[in-house]
Amino acid sequence: MYNRNDVLGLQTYLRDRFADLANIDISVQQIWNNFKNIVHESMERFVPHKTFKINSDPEYYNKDIKRLKVKVRKAYNRRKLGGHHMDKLKQLSKQLPAAKEQAQETYLNTILSKEG
Repeated sequence: MYNRNDVLGLQTYLRDRFADLANIDISVQQIWNNFKNIVHESMERFVPHKTFKINSDPEYYNKDIKRLKVKVRKAYNRRKLGGHHMDKLKQLSKQLPAAKEQAQETYLNTILSKEG
């Protein structure tokens, strides 16, 4: 990601901001704080950074459901290879919603029992 940054924009931005900083009569501590702020702001503007994808799964999905989702995805990708794979996909596709409902009920029951 760092090789995709805007080098020219970053250079001109830093030159302009440091020139403004050098012309002000302030203490060393304030210069240091301004320097850190300028570098941080320039990184935010000109250096791309990864954004994390939010987990779309509800919090009641357990390890078994996540594994079952992976199996369904793999079976879906293999469905064109033959009848056996299509049958496997149908079977797993029926198991997944049932497992999701079971996990949701279990989760809600534990929450309701904790709250009294």
